[in-house]
Amino acid sequence: MMEISVISVSMYRGEKMLKQNNIIAKSFGWMFIGLLLTFATGYYLSCNEYTLYKIFSGGLWIVLILLELGTVIFLSSRINKMSPNTAKIVFMLYSVLTGLTFSSIFILYELQSIIYVFIATGLVFGIFALLGYYTKIDLTKFGTYLMMMLFGIIICSIINIFIGSTMFDTIISCISIIVFVAYTAYDVKK
Repeated sequence: MMEISVISVSMYRGEKMLKQNNIIAKSFGWMFIGLLLTFATGYYLSCNEYTLYKIFSGGLWIVLILLELGTVIFLSSRINKMSPNTAKIVFMLYSVLTGLTFSSIFILYELQSIIYVFIATGLVFGIFALLGYYTKIDLTKFGTYLMMMLFGIIICSIINIFIGSTMFDTIISCISIIVFVAYTAYDVKK
């Protein structure tokens, strides 16, 4: 009788681990789709110079940034209350909005460089997501600090739009990498 209980518990843990791994694999898959959609949107828009000019010559780019920010806040705050299909649609909308705001990058840099950056981003995301999954450290207590740092990055980025300091931009970028890597580990652990 004891052996059956041990086997049952072992099978339950195995099934639970498979479900967790399946959820993580699906999350990574959706992140890949999001990165691909962002890249495709940015590249497509960068090939249409007239539309790109219309967006970035007026105030439409500010509206796009605010929509992007609003979408990510909406998605983060309502994710547990949404149906899976609604969450997927909002995530894809966010990916497209990110592509729209990143589209000017395709004009400034070579396509090969941008592809390398997207590959590096995917690899860093994957590595630190796995770190967050396998670490024994309780990362859930870092959520509030990470959110405060994220708002700090947004505020500093907005300030730097008017200042235009390349050194400040480099510092913001380095801090952003650290914060988003930590957020990835935090989200996977959560």
